[in-house]
Amino acid sequence: MAPLPNIVILGDYERALRRFSKWEKLEQQAHLKIHHEPLRDEALYEAVKDADVIAIVRDRSPFNEAMIARLPKLKFLMFTGERNGTLEAGALVSRNIPMACTHGGPSKETTAELTWALILGTSKRLIEENKLIASGGWRDELSLLPMLSGQRLGVMGLGAIGSRVARVGNAFGMEVVTWSPRMTPERAAAENAKSVSLDELLSTSKVVTMHLVAGPGTKGIISADQLTLMRPDSILVNTSRAALINMPDLRKALIAGRPAQAAVDVFDVEPLPVDDPLRNTPNLLVTPHLGFIAEPIFEAFSKGITETLEAWLDQKPVPHPFKPE
Repeated sequence: MAPLPNIVILGDYERALRRFSKWEKLEQQAHLKIHHEPLRDEALYEAVKDADVIAIVRDRSPFNEAMIARLPKLKFLMFTGERNGTLEAGALVSRNIPMACTHGGPSKETTAELTWALILGTSKRLIEENKLIASGGWRDELSLLPMLSGQRLGVMGLGAIGSRVARVGNAFGMEVVTWSPRMTPERAAAENAKSVSLDELLSTSKVVTMHLVAGPGTKGIISADQLTLMRPDSILVNTSRAALINMPDLRKALIAGRPAQAAVDVFDVEPLPVDDPLRNTPNLLVTPHLGFIAEPIFEAFSKGITETLEAWLDQKPVPHPFKPE
């Protein structure tokens, strides 16, 4: 009788996967190990060195070509959601190792919601006002808050998330402008927005919110030169990918006062190290990558993992095979 395959699941930080699906069949057909702690480098290798199958929650566990080359037993890899920015998929393709993904669930909706929570929380200074109340105070001179209505909202990327954010901006009475590498006036107009240059968007918008895919043309697109263009009263929000912004440059810019504030949900290293200066940067609201943290999304992840792995073990077609572009 052939030995049971080893299945390793990585990145279940929230300990949520077992809540939303049935795992009994997998546990009968394989040796199953679910890791809840962040793993990188040698710790990651030790966790997966004997794995026949690896399943990754989002892109929390980076697999580059060198790591994949150290896994001779690997026969199948899957990840949750429809994109993984830390997986060098070409290394799997060259070894004919099949891949699969899951549905992302309503992550676009939840990310749009979080974007507006950050915009409103920052512009209305909710954290500062709450601290003032907690300390026994009441309103002070900083409580004269700006309005968003009538201001310009700059949306970088007008896809599924950016378009939702833009529609809320319109509902609040903001003027919506947009830019992306392939933006056209027609696409912008379809969302009641105006297509402008990146320099104009940055220099004229009260709020700049980022909804771009991090690729060769967009990584590091916001750095020192772009930040100096922003209005001294502006707010920069990123719920997309940390790679879009040079984070050390952002920290320096906030200390210098341009932009006035920023709100960030994504970071180069997650979880954010305890001693990372971004945890205590002035005028920076940080959240622990909450954009996709919602029950319906993890239900989709959990059911997607069990359905895919059961199909693979039964030698049936997997529901959502992944083929890199």
